[in-house]
Amino acid sequence: MRIGLVSNAIGTGSLEDVIEEARIAAQDGFHTFWSSQIFGFDALTVLALVGREVPGIELGTAVVPTYPRHPMMLAQQALTVQAATGGRLALGIGLSHQIVVESMWGISFDKPVRHMREYLNVLMPMLDGKPVAFDGETYKVHAGASVIGGTRPSVLVAALGAQMLRLCGALTDGTSTWCVGPETLRSFTVPTLREAAEAAGRPAPRVEASFPVCVTDDADAARARAAQLFAIYAQLPSYRAMMDKEGVADASGLAIVGSEAEVSDRIKDLVSAGVTDFAAAAFPSNPDEAGRTRAVLKSLV
Repeated sequence: MRIGLVSNAIGTGSLEDVIEEARIAAQDGFHTFWSSQIFGFDALTVLALVGREVPGIELGTAVVPTYPRHPMMLAQQALTVQAATGGRLALGIGLSHQIVVESMWGISFDKPVRHMREYLNVLMPMLDGKPVAFDGETYKVHAGASVIGGTRPSVLVAALGAQMLRLCGALTDGTSTWCVGPETLRSFTVPTLREAAEAAGRPAPRVEASFPVCVTDDADAARARAAQLFAIYAQLPSYRAMMDKEGVADASGLAIVGSEAEVSDRIKDLVSAGVTDFAAAAFPSNPDEAGRTRAVLKSLV
């Protein structure tokens, strides 16, 4: 299992802070560095800059929403990032959420699975440098993209429900998860994804799973902090469904907290759940917890 970090600076710091964060991650030997796409920096632009400054480490988006970007535009942008980084992009994409798509962006969230299916039918061949002739309900695309130095990145879809997982397994390289617990991964997410990939004749899929992580002597305080820091996710229907499936009330029930041994063992156990790529969203409350958390994560690389 590959070990990576979710950027903290992407939401709180400057571009220079993100680049430095990635540089230290690469120096520490981490395999991957993941950037979210919320209401601040554009993740793909940032990773293109990071990739020009920081060698070696894979750079992933977790995740870029599809609705605001035409699939041809996203293909061109992703191929440009590939050219800028020497082919180190993992392109994580997702639907976002109905409240964001409709209430903030003013775009219909009708038939999200159909949207993603049509989106991928345009995006995937374009990333392979193939011309597209596609006439769907939402997208009607007759075009191609050619970016010198841009090879197809690994494409991961933030798939939670069964329909999205089957679509992801059939058409892409894997999934990128958040708010999905270990038992849900083991019994539902990974089997559904693998069955779809096998039926489509595709290789075994990547399963990138992100979790809040903190090594601490006060696990109860860390869980209370996780419940507060990540409270919004329990209010979003798709994540709420995953928490209910796992049997937890909120993100505190998914957070990996405790002693060095406890945190290390819980992360290692994700291998048996089918996780191929682990990404830690560290949330320490003080420098001691930050150092201890980083040390455990480094030991797992």
